[in-house]
Amino acid sequence: MKRLLPLLVLFALLAAACAQPPAEEAPAPEEPAAPEEPAAPEEPAEPVPLRVTFSWPNFIDPAVGNDFSSSTSLANIYDTLIFPNAEGGVDPWLAESWSVSDDALTYTFNLRQGVKFHDGSELTASDVVYSYDRFQTIGQGFAYLVSGAEARAVDDYTVELSLSAPSGLFVPSLVRLYIVNEDLVRANTESEGPYGAEGDFGTEWLLTNDAGSGPYQVAEFPLEEFLLMDKFEDWWNAAAFHANAPDQVRFIATTETATVRALMDDGELEITDQWQTIEALDALNGMDGVSSRAFPTMTAFYYMMNNTKPPLDDVHCRRAVSYAFDYDQAVALEWPGTKQMVGPVPQTVGGHNPNVTVYERDLDKAQEELAQCAYADNLEDFPVEVVWIAEVPAEEKWALLFQSNMSDIGLPVEVLSNPWLSVVENTSSQETSSHIVTIYVSSDLAEAGLMLQGRYHSDTAATWQQNEWLLDADLDARIEDALATVDQEERFAKYGVLQAELADQAVSLFLYDQLQKHAVADYVDWNPEGMSPVMGYQLFAPFIGVTPP
Repeated sequence: MKRLLPLLVLFALLAAACAQPPAEEAPAPEEPAAPEEPAAPEEPAEPVPLRVTFSWPNFIDPAVGNDFSSSTSLANIYDTLIFPNAEGGVDPWLAESWSVSDDALTYTFNLRQGVKFHDGSELTASDVVYSYDRFQTIGQGFAYLVSGAEARAVDDYTVELSLSAPSGLFVPSLVRLYIVNEDLVRANTESEGPYGAEGDFGTEWLLTNDAGSGPYQVAEFPLEEFLLMDKFEDWWNAAAFHANAPDQVRFIATTETATVRALMDDGELEITDQWQTIEALDALNGMDGVSSRAFPTMTAFYYMMNNTKPPLDDVHCRRAVSYAFDYDQAVALEWPGTKQMVGPVPQTVGGHNPNVTVYERDLDKAQEELAQCAYADNLEDFPVEVVWIAEVPAEEKWALLFQSNMSDIGLPVEVLSNPWLSVVENTSSQETSSHIVTIYVSSDLAEAGLMLQGRYHSDTAATWQQNEWLLDADLDARIEDALATVDQEERFAKYGVLQAELADQAVSLFLYDQLQKHAVADYVDWNPEGMSPVMGYQLFAPFIGVTPP
């Protein structure tokens, strides 16, 4: 029994050990989670562009520019006190409201508060006064429309403009008073310049820079190539942007047919310039996703006859030329629906007089007038030089037609092509002005009087707008009197008399009222008929939508 006891104890211990619950297994270590890949940054969206070709040069100084490319650029870069609408009237813009004194001499404008310039500073009454004074002092561009008043800042948001005499067109003319940032222009003014204490008035800097508050701001401007503008997100009227308004606007310095076609074919152009030939527009219209559009404007096409240069200094020679020209054939060379001019101003402007002399091709009448011309016996000694604009190749056809027509009455004609800059330079002096220069001119406002002033007043004689060199003090006074007439009916009647006299004197060859023509990519939402007809505002980019395919 003694020997069994230890064995029994051992068995008991083993049994007890076997009765213990098994130990828990340690959990297997978890595999470490793979680190998450950082999300790739989103590619910034490409800015949506609106690209338009233009005849050049382009002057973006508000006191200098006044042609088509310049006025279009200014409308997009700068704001004005009032804005031209599609009905030919005006709407409040920087000026929320205005009032006029009982004597119609003092206008008080109440400015919007919080309007920002492109540099973030606030636009105030001081900027308006500075802009007006600068415009008037420099005296170029559209200055003739608004000069003659005194500007005064009543407080930060109230401006008074006082006239020396009543004007029926003063308020509408303010669509051309572009407001600049006074502090910014002063900071970039050269001390040496032609404007006394104002030095160069910032003209050198404003060649390629802007000081505006408008919907787009200058991003880049290599003068001879293009103007690039970025959308200004802090524009005071940002709610007016089309839902698909372009992020960038590029005005391209070319009207060359092959270049324009290549740009459109490569998807690098949305709207062509208005100077493409009918043949070029037909070809563009045949491209996939491109269509042509034409709409009435306040623009007319003239042959500006130099009234001081023999043989055109004789009214009978001018009438002979006017009767010898084939208007029907000339109009047939243009876009379908184009109409011959009726007198000196487009038929679309207020105060147009339809009851004026309208010249038609009549060789008998041409010879009758020529017989009374002082140069009738030696016309061969006075060859007439006709200059057409090199950047607008379609004009060559009319020049050659004119040459052919004049040969029928024995008038020798030399046809020349000049670049636009040369035309601008040459028409600035009587000595260098040609006998005839072709020109498209648009009324600066929707009234006949403004076209009469721009085309025939002595103030514009030394500019590209007038190669006629009328220099008639009596005519000047009568134009000024008509423009000063506040009553519209009376004002229009005065316009009518002036138109009849200018037509009778055959001061110009009145060719046709222009239809503005463009080829447009189908992804562009542009309704020019619903925009102001005032030159420059048909391409107001905030009102245009671009949705690239």
